[in-house]
Amino acid sequence: MDQQLEKAPAYLTLTYGCQMNVRDSEIMNGLLEAMGYCATDKPEEASIILFNTCSVRHSAENKVYGKLGEISALKRRNPDLIIAFGGCMAQLPEVQARLKKIGVDVVFGTHNIHELPYLIEQARQSKTPVFQVWDQEGEVEENLPSVRRPGISAFVNIMYGCNNFCSYCIVPYTRGRERSRRSADILKEVQELADQGYREVTLLGQNVNSYGKGLDEEIDFADLLAMTARVEGIDRVRFTTSHPKDMSDKLIDTIAGNPVICEHIHVPLQAGSNRILKRMNRGYTREHYLEITNRIRERIPGVAITSDLIVGFPGEEDEDFADTLDMVEKVRFDAAFTFMYSTRSGTRAAEFTDQVPLEVKKARLNQLNLVQYRIAREINQSLEGKVEEVLVEGPSKTDKTKLTSRTRTNRVVIIPGSEDLIGQIIPVRIVEGKSFSLFGEVLPAVKSS
Repeated sequence: MDQQLEKAPAYLTLTYGCQMNVRDSEIMNGLLEAMGYCATDKPEEASIILFNTCSVRHSAENKVYGKLGEISALKRRNPDLIIAFGGCMAQLPEVQARLKKIGVDVVFGTHNIHELPYLIEQARQSKTPVFQVWDQEGEVEENLPSVRRPGISAFVNIMYGCNNFCSYCIVPYTRGRERSRRSADILKEVQELADQGYREVTLLGQNVNSYGKGLDEEIDFADLLAMTARVEGIDRVRFTTSHPKDMSDKLIDTIAGNPVICEHIHVPLQAGSNRILKRMNRGYTREHYLEITNRIRERIPGVAITSDLIVGFPGEEDEDFADTLDMVEKVRFDAAFTFMYSTRSGTRAAEFTDQVPLEVKKARLNQLNLVQYRIAREINQSLEGKVEEVLVEGPSKTDKTKLTSRTRTNRVVIIPGSEDLIGQIIPVRIVEGKSFSLFGEVLPAVKSS
């Protein structure tokens, strides 16, 4: 009689936040699969449910706590379920205190992801909660297993942490100080991705422009970018995020002179008022930012510049907000992530007494969005009739009969075609431009049958 093979225990990972967290989750998943677990998307099937969290805004934390309540109810029905909690929220003492009351089994931080298997086994064997959060960052851990999303594009960390201490930002406290990976390790990872069939990589760092500081080798981000673009099999290289205060001419010229590096730069402005920028501790003025973006557009034809913008920072008056709107009109961002200021305990801005009322922040955000959406729509409409080179990524999320593709400038283009186009770089003609996406037609010479 054939014996039925025992099914492997399952895990479910819930990821919140930025690309850095997405990449961290890929490593966490690799560690879990190395332990013998298999992935599931059904909470009721999981033996381990892992939260990888973000603490940049209150809204992100509220989503986590809401979902944690649901999973805690599931654990009451299944006491053997392990709930593990990591990411930026786990670094915060007030969060750790709350998690102890909720009954989370494993809590670990951003600095000790590699310890996850040991912590899970310790919690399972001891039947008691295990909290292990490092206060200080350690050495960069290389060669950890990873389970990447299937596809044609992959994220690659080049550094961790941030030294800038913007007054509104919790990241330096949750991610630690800047630490760069050795270029040899980065290039080895990129080559392995190319060998696996990935065609595009995005280099990640809280501020990629700081790459190289503290390494034994003489290298900066422009050098690394050029080296990455030479990896055989990689057709497109992207990066995020660049801080305006140290965007160099060398970096701009490297992007302009290399056809593998995409013409898209995400360079957060955050605010258009010099007074607010100073309170934010951003280290540049609106005049400096305009100089940088003008230089970028002059040297990189057709470049897309995107940004982050915050409204309602403490002390922001009507004239400060007007300066932000003025900068949006002057720079004409191709796209922007816009946010209401969110108080983060432990940051300098949380101690400011001149907080902006919520209703004022909401009104300003709405007004800002109207301006930015109009500009994005105008830019996208100006592309109608033009031919763009796109990388076809997969089926459209909104229309399964269509495909999603992406231009070199990071614009989404919805196109018709069959799935054999996925992974190909093809020319398409833009037929319609909207605020958030483009619609195109595949040119007859490459149209899928």
